[in-house]
Amino acid sequence: MTEKKALTKRYEFVLLFDVENGNPNGDPDAGNMPRLDAETGCGLVTDVCLKRKVRNYIELAKGGEPSFEIYVKESAVLNNLNKEAFLNNPDIELKENKQDKMEAKKKSDQLTLTRWMCDKYYDIRTFGAVMTTGVNCGQVRGPVQFSFSKSIDPISPQEVTITRMAVTNEKDADKERTMGRKSIVPYGLYRMEGYVSAPLANQTNFTEEDLNELWIALVNMFDHDRSASRGKMAAQKLIVFEHATALGNAPAHKLFQLVKVSRKPGVDLARSFDDYEVVIGQAPSGVTIDEKL
Repeated sequence: MTEKKALTKRYEFVLLFDVENGNPNGDPDAGNMPRLDAETGCGLVTDVCLKRKVRNYIELAKGGEPSFEIYVKESAVLNNLNKEAFLNNPDIELKENKQDKMEAKKKSDQLTLTRWMCDKYYDIRTFGAVMTTGVNCGQVRGPVQFSFSKSIDPISPQEVTITRMAVTNEKDADKERTMGRKSIVPYGLYRMEGYVSAPLANQTNFTEEDLNELWIALVNMFDHDRSASRGKMAAQKLIVFEHATALGNAPAHKLFQLVKVSRKPGVDLARSFDDYEVVIGQAPSGVTIDEKL
């Protein structure tokens, strides 16, 4: 079995993705309209929205493989998953052992439970997790973090009326059709910035193999997340900044400023990625730039 390599370098990255005639992230507080920065008119996509897509892709691509299970997923009962850590470490002395509450007495045993969860679940050692909800397996701060995504230009959310020929109840069988609405963005190019911490990665056992799977997921996650509401979404560019050291060789915000995205001259209204140009500046000493896409 190949030994997994610990992460020894810091990384930042920029992901550019777009949506065409779809809703990339509906806002429940606004009737599920696309999320919007009210002051600038730019579109927003939350960090947890993209983390969900990464989780789904990893489960699809690596499902069934040891250490690549997903903790936060649909219909998961988290305390039941936490109990598995106790069942697989039967020598741990419990402080409390009730039907809905379990906790290790010793600090070293608490760390054992946390490490067991990190080793089993990809998303815990990647994004972190709070596992103190009754059945206490500790709390993990994830080495990988995403920012909110923001569109390069203001977006123009629209509501489109749709019709349905079928009806739900027999009493409505005489109706010709029912009406509905869906919200879309005609086109939007979004930018997400992310961070990978080597010191935190070593705390959760997030390895170079895990990092490579993250890059693959970011590039491919939209191809396995199709739905009528999301329209056509695609990852267009993934730009990675790799530092020479674990603590880093340049401030993250300075590296992000090297990636400039703007509409091409003469383009007043962008309707595709080809309407934009991406310019990447020169990296400072100790940092290399790798375009994954």
